[in-house]
Amino acid sequence: MPDNDRDLKSRPDPDALLALAERGRRGKLTVFLGAAPGVGKTYAMLTRARRLKEEGGDIVIGLVETHGRGETAALLEGLEVLPRREVLHNGRTLHEFDLDAALARRPRVILVDELAHTNFGESRHPKRYQDIEELVDAGIDVWTALNIQHLESLSDVVAQIAGVPVRERVPDTVLNRADDVLLVDLPPAELIERLKEGKVYLPDSAKRAADRFFRLGNLTALRELALRRTADRVDDQMVDYLRQNAIEGPWGGGRRTASRLHRSRRFIRKGGEDRKPARFGPECRLARRFRRACGRGGGEQRGDATARRDFPARGATGRRDAPYHRQRLR
Repeated sequence: MPDNDRDLKSRPDPDALLALAERGRRGKLTVFLGAAPGVGKTYAMLTRARRLKEEGGDIVIGLVETHGRGETAALLEGLEVLPRREVLHNGRTLHEFDLDAALARRPRVILVDELAHTNFGESRHPKRYQDIEELVDAGIDVWTALNIQHLESLSDVVAQIAGVPVRERVPDTVLNRADDVLLVDLPPAELIERLKEGKVYLPDSAKRAADRFFRLGNLTALRELALRRTADRVDDQMVDYLRQNAIEGPWGGGRRTASRLHRSRRFIRKGGEDRKPARFGPECRLARRFRRACGRGGGEQRGDATARRDFPARGATGRRDAPYHRQRLR
């Protein structure tokens, strides 16, 4: 290979370095992603906020929705909470996130729950994700929460599978630009049990949710989709790092992280023992239908495609020096 070609290949990608520099001038966006309401996204955010507060961090609660959950509301004690802005909507007084107050306070980190929320009244932006973008552009770190069904590219599929229309949507670019995406996971059976115990919604709302959305098949499909989207995010971050540091290697498209998750069939859980999911039954058929509708992306779109594993396997010595091999994506 000529020296000039070799030098070009060893240089970091200019576009990747420019994106890294621009990111350094903005605040950081952290999204707590879940498969459905009640998996513990807000709880996880507040737990992390309390830990940062104890360490002396400058953190403020811009808006948090507890939905009547006592264990979540208790975590607000001792944290600075910004007053909400009153707005009139259809003759009712509602309380919305106060963007101007947050910009004036200018904390190092602010929590703004429910990324997909639609603002009411005479707000500067129609959607909350636009409020959050303004905060990030101002150099403030933002933590927020999102359920996977609100992603714009998936909302129609979710409506088809679950039979419930998704009215509030967030462009995929918002999640793609996030600095961190943290998956908050809970097995569907445990989530349904929490719903029955009144830990997700108030009793009247809980009954409607159980009859329509909180079915085992729906939650299984949404959970797998949340796991896959998080794995996609890890892949993207790895590729960005390689481009920024001019690291060569067989890092082409594919479901590297997703295939690992799927192969091991052991997921990060909030409590509960590890169990292998059933391969049969209506919930599994629904999950397979969901996968076919969404596709696997990358090089292959078929669920039974065979693809080369993109990481070296661990050899007998424990090092990643074993030959590459092929595996079936299940």
